[in-house]
Amino acid sequence: MWLPGGHVQTLYAALVAPHPRTKLSRERWETPDGDFIDLDWTYKNQNTPATAPLVVMFHGLEGGSRSQYAASMMAATYKHGWRGVVVHFRGCSGELNRLPRAYHSGDSAEIDWILRRLKHAYPATRMFAAGVSLGGNALLKWLGEQRDAAASVIDAAAAVSAPVDLMASGDALGRGFNLLYTRNFLATMRKKTLAKLAQFPDLCDREAMAAARTLRDFDNVVTAPLHGFRDTDDYWTRASAKPLLRDIAVPTLMINALNDPFLPAAALPDKSQVSSAVTLEFPATGGHVGFVSGNWPGRLDWLPKRLIGFFTESSS
Repeated sequence: MWLPGGHVQTLYAALVAPHPRTKLSRERWETPDGDFIDLDWTYKNQNTPATAPLVVMFHGLEGGSRSQYAASMMAATYKHGWRGVVVHFRGCSGELNRLPRAYHSGDSAEIDWILRRLKHAYPATRMFAAGVSLGGNALLKWLGEQRDAAASVIDAAAAVSAPVDLMASGDALGRGFNLLYTRNFLATMRKKTLAKLAQFPDLCDREAMAAARTLRDFDNVVTAPLHGFRDTDDYWTRASAKPLLRDIAVPTLMINALNDPFLPAAALPDKSQVSSAVTLEFPATGGHVGFVSGNWPGRLDWLPKRLIGFFTESSS
């Protein structure tokens, strides 16, 4: 991997490194509870057969199809002759969702509904799921909960920079340089919450939300109570995927850089904590969803190639 520092790789990949893009087409789904989500699909390639594999990507906190990792992955799937779709969690597609609820790190029920609907629409298609950061944790949690049943929905999965120990990750993001990332997350999360408060005045304590300086503070006031958790500790404990990794039955790749500033290396699982279906890959560098390679100005193609390679190998 190019660039040794975890913070350097993280920020460079997100802000500086050039990344390929491909045209995307938006589709809106109505949810069973009266809300909606938006999915951004790669345009149909004339050379892509109807049975071409489908890669379903779940983004990270406040991410979406414009995030560098999503754009790079969609461009790679298109070039490879596969289909790709980025699923936006509620409120992350550029338009506020309808209901008070939003999304959270352990929203495996939402993952289940989305993947099963896609499988119903494309029953003969090999389907692969990729989750990044928050989306990776939620995907892994779903895989652990579903066990063997997940194999009837997807053929393989990958989780990238997933904060599988949310307590360790959340606390790390509340210290030192990591507060820079936290401030960026909170800026958009506060904006959305203020808009929601205009619709639902009893959503949360406005003053406490505005005063939140860490994700722990914000989750305690907004995310946890809004999604049925007692408080931040209850949310982070119950939503963490790490305790469920032993139950995963679908071939799954976990990629976490050892210098990821969002999750201390000591909190990563070892082989005794995962099932035989899980492949652990912990490169020394890469930061948080960084993985920049090549000479200046760097490329973001290592990760898409690795995921497509794993999906190809695991389903052959």
